[in-house]
Amino acid sequence: MSAHENMEHAEHVEHASHGGNKKIALLIAVLALFLAFSETLGKSAQTAAITYNVTSNDLWAFFQAKTIRITVLNTAAEQMQIEAERAADPALKERLTKNIEGWKKSIARYEDDAKSNEGRKQLAERAKEAEEKRELAMMRYHHYELASALLQIGIVLASAEVITGMVVLGWLSGLLGLGGVAFIGIGFLAPHAVHLF
Repeated sequence: MSAHENMEHAEHVEHASHGGNKKIALLIAVLALFLAFSETLGKSAQTAAITYNVTSNDLWAFFQAKTIRITVLNTAAEQMQIEAERAADPALKERLTKNIEGWKKSIARYEDDAKSNEGRKQLAERAKEAEEKRELAMMRYHHYELASALLQIGIVLASAEVITGMVVLGWLSGLLGLGGVAFIGIGFLAPHAVHLF
């Protein structure tokens, strides 16, 4: 080979290596873009899960408070019923009976109050709904976290290819990136499809 041919060969090798680095740089940029999406969606899902957890806890506490009120009113009504049965004065008996009826109406309202949506029945339904939303948000969060991990590892492997020149690292990086994007899609569209935890 002549010096001129050696020079041309060296230029081709240098050009090819710069083209490869550009492709890897583009791969890293795309992986970083999807990593940003995954992290943002993950934070959003985590916040939603915390919010729904607090909501369900509040609703169950309200449910328990209604249960205590019902128990107190039932006990008072039973006690007053005994007093009403013993009462000799008809006016006193009528007043006690009215109180008992009023308490029984309150008990029925505490048990089922569709108008205010705050009866025990409605509170239990709302709490269970919040729990289901919390579980869905947690499933999404776990998928986004796995996607983030795959994308981060992909970025590291792509960076390692630039340093080492090992093409297999670029391919592994791309495969991990595709896996990460797949888990973003699963988390967004069908979090029940793959059970992680």
